[in-house]
Amino acid sequence: MLRNWLEHIEEGLIAFLLAVMTLVTFAQVIARYVFNYSFVWALELTIYSFGALIFLGMAYGVRVGAHIGVDAFIRLLPKHAAHKLAIVSTLLCIVYAAIVLYGSWVYVSKIHMIGIMAQDLPIPQWLPRVVLPLGFALLIWRFGEVLWNLLRGGHASLLGDEVADAMKYRSDETPGDQQ
Repeated sequence: MLRNWLEHIEEGLIAFLLAVMTLVTFAQVIARYVFNYSFVWALELTIYSFGALIFLGMAYGVRVGAHIGVDAFIRLLPKHAAHKLAIVSTLLCIVYAAIVLYGSWVYVSKIHMIGIMAQDLPIPQWLPRVVLPLGFALLIWRFGEVLWNLLRGGHASLLGDEVADAMKYRSDETPGDQQ
């Protein structure tokens, strides 16, 4: 129940951020080229939205197995060895994300303490940057789910399988091949 709720919020935030970026950029282009007017805050809002999209999207990518990587070596290993290596890889990913989480927390805390304001938006800079520690905390959660599944003996892929995706969407007959 909580997991489904978190997943819906995650997907909703990602969709919302993408919509905000698209609408603000579209409005800025129309305002500039049709009305010869420019929104001063549009670029900054788009940059903050894009940053938030990235830091929330990396955890989403782990959840759905969409990250790309080189797995040629892994595919050569026996299943047992590949499984052990996947556990070690996931643990290393958790350690890395924890280090960056700590660093981003220190960074955001210092910006909050200093009280730096955003350049064009009337908000403190720590507010849009709080997505850094939140994104890495969510990333640790997602890697934790992968690790839990691996430790229970399940299969969890950290990487997307482009070949499988391509084959899934390939049609047997393409237009123009008919005789």
